[in-house]
Amino acid sequence: MHIAEELSLAKGTPVISVDTKKKELVGNYENKGKKWLPAKTPVKVQGHDFPHPDVPRAYPYGVYDLERNRGFVNVGTDHDTGAFAVASIRGWWRHEGRRLYPEAKRVLITADGGGSNGSRLRLWKLELQKLADDTGLSLSVCHFPPGTSKWNKIEHRLFSFISSNWRGAPLRDYETIVKLISGTTTATGLKVTCRLDRRKYPTGRKVTNEEMKHVNLKRHNFHGEWNYTIQPRSS
Repeated sequence: MHIAEELSLAKGTPVISVDTKKKELVGNYENKGKKWLPAKTPVKVQGHDFPHPDVPRAYPYGVYDLERNRGFVNVGTDHDTGAFAVASIRGWWRHEGRRLYPEAKRVLITADGGGSNGSRLRLWKLELQKLADDTGLSLSVCHFPPGTSKWNKIEHRLFSFISSNWRGAPLRDYETIVKLISGTTTATGLKVTCRLDRRKYPTGRKVTNEEMKHVNLKRHNFHGEWNYTIQPRSS
């Protein structure tokens, strides 16, 4: 376990591991893996998945609570942006986090170094600032160095089980995806909440230098480019 995770859990601070699962095509396409069915009742799917750009996609963004062994997945229908990533964390806090951690003043977020929650992505940090202001929480972020994304707990404690649960099942519509994710459990007691997010998250949003000046970000002494805390601007 990452030492920052150990120290935070020991202090009772919520620790969440976040990431976007692989983008999925929505439709009657082949889904890798095998599923037991009654004899001679195969499920027919399209043999080739070279869809038109208008074919819908699903963007499952996950939040895994290390202490509670709980997953929260926000399935987006638009784009995987920094705004979408933080909206997913906001959804976890509103629907689960604040109830489970009513005394929390800080949340530790462990994330990959790239993608919609990338360490260099300005929009990610700007949206985290808005979340900190709205909730009063200090948000500490620890990004994994390049090439170490598989260390992120969400990969093998949540995403791998979701993939196993829906293997061989065509992801025909968003409702099917939400149902399959919500039904994911493990012998160790994993529980998953899944919600569908149909809001728009436009790409190409440019965050100006002036906007970044108002992000209350303090870099940590150890690799401050990957480890930092964003505090509410009212504090």
